[in-house]
Amino acid sequence: MTTKDTSLRTPLGQARGLGSAKSGFLHWRTLRVTALALIPLTIWFVIAVIAHLGAPLPELRAWIGHPINAALFILFIAIGLHHAANGVTEVYEDYVHGHHTKLIADLATKGLALFLGAAMIVSVLKIAILG
Repeated sequence: MTTKDTSLRTPLGQARGLGSAKSGFLHWRTLRVTALALIPLTIWFVIAVIAHLGAPLPELRAWIGHPINAALFILFIAIGLHHAANGVTEVYEDYVHGHHTKLIADLATKGLALFLGAAMIVSVLKIAILG
């Protein structure tokens, strides 16, 4: 004996909301936007590092103390760590199979990124404000 589907919903209506297409696009788009933002920031950072190779510490402190350089450095740190944490999370989603293991790895990655980001940003601000 078979049971008939008495639902008035269409097959598309029944399938809508199922599957993996819930937050995947947002995650994908965030990775692309942060990657695009990192292009000019990385170019700026590499040029700044090359320009200050061998510079004395007071000169480096003065450079970081400039508001534009401090702001760009903080953006580079924040966006870079956010991009890295999201990229590693994508690796976990693809290659780690246990739900709890995936959750712990994701929380550890985001926690480490948050801690490192806070420490680096506080360091930049300390140098920028106190000289």
